[in-house]
Amino acid sequence: MGRTFTESSGREEHAALEGITVVSMEQAVAAPFASRQLADLGARVIKIERPGVGDFARAYDRTVHGESSYFVWLNRSKESLTLNVKSPEGLAIIHELLSGADVFLNNLGPGAIARMGLDAETLAAAYPQLAHATISGYGTTGAWSHRKAYDLLVQSEAGLVSLTGEPDSVARVGISVADIAAGMYAYSGILTALLHRTSTGAAAPVEVSLFDALAEWMGNPAYYTMYGGTSPQRVGAQHSSIAPYGPFTSGEDGIIMLSVQSQGEWQAFCEIVMADPALATHAPFVDNTARCANRGELDATIGRRFAELRTAEAIALLDEAKIANARVNTIAEFVEHPALSSRDRWVTVDSPGGRIRALKPPASIGGIEPRMDAVPALGVHTDAILASLGHSAETIASLRSSGVL
Repeated sequence: MGRTFTESSGREEHAALEGITVVSMEQAVAAPFASRQLADLGARVIKIERPGVGDFARAYDRTVHGESSYFVWLNRSKESLTLNVKSPEGLAIIHELLSGADVFLNNLGPGAIARMGLDAETLAAAYPQLAHATISGYGTTGAWSHRKAYDLLVQSEAGLVSLTGEPDSVARVGISVADIAAGMYAYSGILTALLHRTSTGAAAPVEVSLFDALAEWMGNPAYYTMYGGTSPQRVGAQHSSIAPYGPFTSGEDGIIMLSVQSQGEWQAFCEIVMADPALATHAPFVDNTARCANRGELDATIGRRFAELRTAEAIALLDEAKIANARVNTIAEFVEHPALSSRDRWVTVDSPGGRIRALKPPASIGGIEPRMDAVPALGVHTDAILASLGHSAETIASLRSSGVL
């Protein structure tokens, strides 16, 4: 484990986390996202799954050669071990794994880890080398610690949904942003705990909640509201405090996103794109504050000009004026984007249903290739893992027949 072979160069690379073992009692998105990033860096990730069922994200859909789109995204390069952790035998195997592990990651329901005696305080006494990482909904202490938390619910409680959508309707952000945020902070927290261990000999526990992760991302609207006296308004794809910023439609019904960030850009926009330099000093549009206050008039003015232009013409003028812009791509257009294909960001990996495309991790580290191994079938590594712990074939067969595996 922990080595990867670079097809393009034929070189064997040493992965950054080679020799690190992660045991993860994980499900859904947040913890699997954190552990997959550790696996990308070469860590051995042993994923504990329920016998016969597995991580419930396996059943979200069947769109990727019969596998879930969520699951194949989040679980490549891991080993799947099926285990009934509520049984004494299953719990004993967990302890066998933890005795030689570096990280224990979990995101089970409120109180589940403590009931099994796998909480941070208990495990720290037995395994001081172990970085204990917990992802919860609203924290493991406090008035909300008992509540279940799913992405939409956390987006709502954190105020994000109140900012997302059109003025007369709210909307969930279209991806699992609370889960992803928590997974990112757990990942960086675990790396920090392992770094801390190198100087102290003991790994500090890590705790991240979905709510706290998203609360951090809500810093701008929180400060705007606390000190400005009003909350940012829902403005669809526009920006509540910058104008022009958002979608405009060309004469052939192409939607173009643009963003003007400074007075210099506004002047160039008026001169080159709008073909009306005097517009830059027109009183209702003279600065960003005025443009936001008169957004309806501003958008109508820009809209009339864009209706005269074809999509390619509008983008060419925006590029000439050095105004940031983008097309609104479909997902199908995104996956074929030249910013990915021209930089070889796609590779292929194995999955239970066949070969699939996978994006390389966002962080490119010089001299270190990411590990891009297979997405595991449920329990495919169970026998090998137990054998490596010293269990005989007869014992493994007995555990399986009794429902432990």
